[in-house]
Amino acid sequence: MNYCIFCEISNHQQPADIVFEDEQMIVFKDIKPKAAVHFLIVPKKHIDSIEALKEEDKELVSQMIFLAKKMAQEQGVSQTGYKLLFNVLRGGGQLIDHIHLHLIGGEVRP
Repeated sequence: MNYCIFCEISNHQQPADIVFEDEQMIVFKDIKPKAAVHFLIVPKKHIDSIEALKEEDKELVSQMIFLAKKMAQEQGVSQTGYKLLFNVLRGGGQLIDHIHLHLIGGEVRP
């Protein structure tokens, strides 16, 4: 595996505005937010992208989605609406080679 900033954030080797962390996941604010709430839900297990998922990773992806739902509720956007977004590979807009889910809600920013 090459250098991975998300692995370094998960290991507290790089700074991030962390809003949630447990043994399997870390959630932090996007450094270029597109809305009032823009979090990245990142598993601590390194997986390059959706395309690299294996059958054994089903539960992990499910946990990401349920965690996003919980974070949306805590941030007060669950009633007004929010987006969940996986970018897949460079052609799909993925910039960091570590699977992550964007939670985007609230007032949109330019």
